[in-house]
Amino acid sequence: MRLVVDTDVVVAAMRSPSGASAALLRLLLDGEGVWLLSVGMALEYEAICMLADHRLAANASAEDVTNLLDTIFGVSVPVEIHYQWRPQLTDAGDEIVLEAAVNGRADAIVSFNHRDFRGAPGRFGIQLRTPAEVLREIRR
Repeated sequence: MRLVVDTDVVVAAMRSPSGASAALLRLLLDGEGVWLLSVGMALEYEAICMLADHRLAANASAEDVTNLLDTIFGVSVPVEIHYQWRPQLTDAGDEIVLEAAVNGRADAIVSFNHRDFRGAPGRFGIQLRTPAEVLREIRR
């Protein structure tokens, strides 16, 4: 399964290591699925995950977050953005997620933010799933 993982899922995994997001990230880091990642998304992961409130909630140092991100970047498959499909979404900040999914030919976008994506991924044949949904599918 080819997946684009939204930043909210990575943050949730940091903040709640026993939740579905963390379990999904562990599976992806172990090679159970293909983690697609564009440069823009990698930069967003870094900017958001390094925020002090997320690090404090996760009881993680900047070095811990850097190590997590380096691990993610080491296993992810780079996606080059050849076409921008903007505007498709109500939140312009989510456009990079959709663009990575479309350009990377993802099967699904994994996010908690279904409201802002609405039906846009479906127009490109991409599912919009929660971490728990994808986790159940991978474990089958």
